[in-house]
Amino acid sequence: MKREHIEPFFATLRAANPLPTTELEFTTPFELLTAVLLSAQATDVGVNKATRRLFPVANTPQAILDLGLERLEGYIKTIGLYRTKAANLLKTCRILMDKHGGEIPRTREALEELPGVGRKTANVVLNVAFGEETLAVDTHIFRVSNRTGLAPGKDVVAVEQALMKRVPKEYMADAHHWLILHGRYVCVARTPRCWECAVIQYCDYKPKTAPPR
Repeated sequence: MKREHIEPFFATLRAANPLPTTELEFTTPFELLTAVLLSAQATDVGVNKATRRLFPVANTPQAILDLGLERLEGYIKTIGLYRTKAANLLKTCRILMDKHGGEIPRTREALEELPGVGRKTANVVLNVAFGEETLAVDTHIFRVSNRTGLAPGKDVVAVEQALMKRVPKEYMADAHHWLILHGRYVCVARTPRCWECAVIQYCDYKPKTAPPR
């Protein structure tokens, strides 16, 4: 993607969705961290169904610890890999209580020390909960960045670094959401829906797809 196309690319996405946000449901930084931890290899819809049952009962580190493993698994068993995720969440809650007074740390390094929390999850929490200008590169953002030519890279870290250099500062805070939503609903994996794309004129992808007959 030509550098002069990047600003109108994001301006167009912003005009269509001025206040983007995550599709995960949460009310506190801890709820967000929990939801993102549970969302690996799962849909946001599936995670929301589980957390709607879990959060009214336990939505703090201590409350999750008080549930214990078996009861926690019962609340999230509809989510893939729920046993591993439950174990990681309990370990994370113990660290939050022992090292951080039950609060969510606000540095990537401290977040990545939590079991089940990698760079992507840490970046989501920093961006969504604390308003930091980070970019969490998931499969959608990786695909959109490479396919459009916005920020090509061989792996998620390379794409993240390219995006940090190429996304204009005024769009940085919300770029994560626009790119995820674009990849989830328009620039989809198998056959991108180019005929519905508002930013098609800025995209390097060829050939453009036509609507199904």
